[in-house]
Amino acid sequence: MADQLTTTMKLQRARLDLTQAELAEQAGVTRKSINAIETGNMVPSTILALKLARVLGVTVEELFAIEVRPD
Repeated sequence: MADQLTTTMKLQRARLDLTQAELAEQAGVTRKSINAIETGNMVPSTILALKLARVLGVTVEELFAIEVRPD
């Protein structure tokens, strides 16, 4: 089985009316990194996941989940 990370980051960002660039600045990363995480092309480090959750005012578990997919 292949695990895939899912995220509510785009929804949480919209809830706070933040652009990708604004979230990136607050988290200390590039807008390109935020886009890559939101589209599933990048898995954030633990430190970055914690920073993003803090900026968005949610728990890491609310922001990210593991979806198990059959091979």
